[in-house]
Amino acid sequence: MVNTKLERLNLLDKFLFDEAMEDAETYQATVSILLENEVELLAKTETEKEMRISPELREVRLDVVGMDREGKIYYTEMQKRNTGNLVKRSRYYQAQLDVSLLKPGSTDFNLLNESCFILIAPFDIFGRGLYRYTFEGICRECPDLKLEDGALKVFINTKGTNREAFSREFLDFMEYIGKTTDEMAKKAESERIRKIHEKVKRIRKSEKAGVRIMQRWEELAYEREDGRKEGRKEGRKEGRAYALIEAICKKLRRGKSAEIIAEELEEELLVIESIIRSQRRTGSYKAERIYEDMQQEGIPHPAHDCLLHSCNKFTLSEK
Repeated sequence: MVNTKLERLNLLDKFLFDEAMEDAETYQATVSILLENEVELLAKTETEKEMRISPELREVRLDVVGMDREGKIYYTEMQKRNTGNLVKRSRYYQAQLDVSLLKPGSTDFNLLNESCFILIAPFDIFGRGLYRYTFEGICRECPDLKLEDGALKVFINTKGTNREAFSREFLDFMEYIGKTTDEMAKKAESERIRKIHEKVKRIRKSEKAGVRIMQRWEELAYEREDGRKEGRKEGRKEGRAYALIEAICKKLRRGKSAEIIAEELEEELLVIESIIRSQRRTGSYKAERIYEDMQQEGIPHPAHDCLLHSCNKFTLSEK
C-alpha cells in the first residue's frame, strides 16, 4: 500500500519533491536544469524550512533552500495549485529571507547574500505562454539600467508553449515533473534527469519515506473520520464543513499560520482566515461552535461552498 502511494506521486507533489531535494546533488541538478546554467551547490540543503522573524508575524515555510560556493542562496517552491497570491507571496518570502541573512546590529547591507527564488507550477501565472519568467529590478526610465540588488525571481510554468527557446533537457524535465515515471526518465537524453530519477526510485523503496508518508496519510484519515462522525450527527452538508474546520483547528493547535494551513489543505487563504477569525471570536476549537459563529456573522457565503469543495480533497497526492 505504501509503495503504491509513493509510486503515484510526481515531483509536482510536495512530499516527493521535498524528499528528493534533500539530496544536494539532486537539488543542484534540478536548479541547473531549470536555470539552464551550471550551478554548484554546497553539500547540504534544507527542506520544509520554517522562518519566522517574530512571534507576531506570519511564518513562511520554504520547500528547499540551498547555497552555492559564492554564497548565493537558491530557494525553491513547488506549487500545484494556483492560490491567486503567488506573486505577492514571493515578495513576502524574499523579505523574510533577507531579514534572516543579517546579524542583529549589522549596518552593512552589502553583506546580504545574492538570492534566487524559483517557483515551479503546472500553470501559467502570467498568461503569456512562457515556460520561464525571470524577474530582476530594472529602471523604468532607463530599461538598460539594472538595480543589481542581488535578488532574482524565476517562475516556471511546466505547461509553456515556447519550446523553441529551451534546451531538450529543460523540455524533458518539464514533462518529467508532471509525470515522474521510469518511461519518462528513459525517454530523456539528459544524464541529470536520469540521476534525479534514481533518487526518486530510492525514495519509493525507502522504509523511512514509507513511514513518513503513512504518518501523513493517517493524519488525513483521522481528519476524514472526524468529518464522517460530525456528518452523522449534524447531517451531510454540515459534517463535510466540520471536517475542514476540524482540520484547521488541529493545525492551529500546532502553531501553524493561516498561510501554511491554506497551502497544506489547498484552500483559499480567505476561507482559512475567516475560520480562524471565528475561532478567535469564540475561543473554541469545536467545529459546531465555529460553524455556528460563521453563520451568525454571515461568513458562510464563500466559506460554506469552499468547505464542501475542500473536504473531498483530503488526499496526499493533491497536497
